[in-house]
Amino acid sequence: LIWYFDHISTEKTTKYYIIMSSRKDIKQTVNYVCRDLFAECIAASLYNNVKNEESVNTLLSCIITLRNDFVCRISHPEPGIAPKKYFTILINDFEKRVNEIVDQISNLH
Repeated sequence: LIWYFDHISTEKTTKYYIIMSSRKDIKQTVNYVCRDLFAECIAASLYNNVKNEESVNTLLSCIITLRNDFVCRISHPEPGIAPKKYFTILINDFEKRVNEIVDQISNLH
């Protein structure tokens, strides 16, 4: 299995493609994406003059929870599931949650 991370940005969507190499690389990718989401959330709140700081703080804690959850899931895979299938499911879940957070960041007022 080979894992590789590539970030492709278009006008309306951002997609992350991950191909497997090692758990360490996957953890680094999760950390990288979550760090960028965290920074983007702070920047959006500052540049958009967001009045509701509670929603920003909730979103920031959601990003931290996302990172901790997926690093833990990478470190301790579920027994009984083939590794390739497990990490495919993990990556799809991560992409889905990242896209939800990106939508929430874009909707900050």
